[in-house]
Amino acid sequence: MAGIAKLRAVVLDCPDPEALARFYGALVGGEVAVDDGGEWVTLRDGVDVLLSFQRVDGYRPPDWPSGDIPQQFHIDVTVDDVDTAEKQVEAIGATRHAVQPGIDSGENWRVYLDPVGHLFCLCWD
Repeated sequence: MAGIAKLRAVVLDCPDPEALARFYGALVGGEVAVDDGGEWVTLRDGVDVLLSFQRVDGYRPPDWPSGDIPQQFHIDVTVDDVDTAEKQVEAIGATRHAVQPGIDSGENWRVYLDPVGHLFCLCWD
């Protein structure tokens, strides 16, 4: 079914767009393109944008799960071996979150924070 529009990008607010783009480039692949003097950075896979990053003064990371500063969104990625992937994402700057509802309920996902506090999950089949 065709939609009204084509998704252009998912944009993450952050204090350093290029650094965060490089983190996600290491996580999911793609090429980092710096635009607008570093205020806007895109992560591309060929011609398609995977993610975009924009500088925000006074950026505050989400405070999940309390919701004082809502998470607003998170990114799920699929991995073959979660234990190996965990070591790899920690090596590039991610932190395993203290709260792990997926593990606690026996489901197939773990929660992490990127270098500026956005949530993402490693999922497996």
